[in-house]
Amino acid sequence: MTKPHSCRDIASLIDHSILSPSATVAELEAGCLLARQYEVASVCLLPYYVKRCAELLRGSSVQPSTTIGFPHGANATSTKIKEAEQALKDGATEVDAVINISKAQSGDWEYIRREIEVLTLAARAGGAKIKIIIENAYHQDPTKIRLCEICGEIGVDWVKTSTGFEPTGATIADVILMRKHSPPDVQVKASGGIRTLDAVMEFRAAGATRIGSSSTAQILEDCRKRLDVNLRS
Repeated sequence: MTKPHSCRDIASLIDHSILSPSATVAELEAGCLLARQYEVASVCLLPYYVKRCAELLRGSSVQPSTTIGFPHGANATSTKIKEAEQALKDGATEVDAVINISKAQSGDWEYIRREIEVLTLAARAGGAKIKIIIENAYHQDPTKIRLCEICGEIGVDWVKTSTGFEPTGATIADVILMRKHSPPDVQVKASGGIRTLDAVMEFRAAGATRIGSSSTAQILEDCRKRLDVNLRS
């Protein structure tokens, strides 16, 4: 087994995800408290709960975050802007926005550029950071590369692999590709099917600086056990 550098280091990579449409209010609240306990990077959860999430995280280093145009990205740009503005008003400091997948598949790069640009401006105006979800399951490599190039030209904060709602989620190959074709100041977030500490460490080694996962407790408890075992041996 590979030894992590520290559990705090691993926790700082994780966006704790609570995005199931059937998540109860009790589960959303418990998820926020869990994220605060483990001191992860952020909680990414259902948009309607952002205001309460921000209240629960107040005074901690954990960022309240939510999704825009999730999970299909097919909303009109004006609708996505309204979503972002509401999220920022409610206290989100990071937003994860899905591109218009249909437009990307159609090669309408001007539409894609314009939408990402206005969403980025909206996030900046609210003092927030933005992650652009490419949803790699739908795209061939040339499209993924073009999307990363556009995001780099605009200057988003992260390009993100997946929503986690498609049959295939994050892959090491995609993270390597996205890292290669994004400028140094644009980070890469891997999300979708990442449930173990070993997977987190593999994605970090490939270039991801954020990991979206709903398995936060399992990952970080495994980290603690490994460090404890290594310290005793």
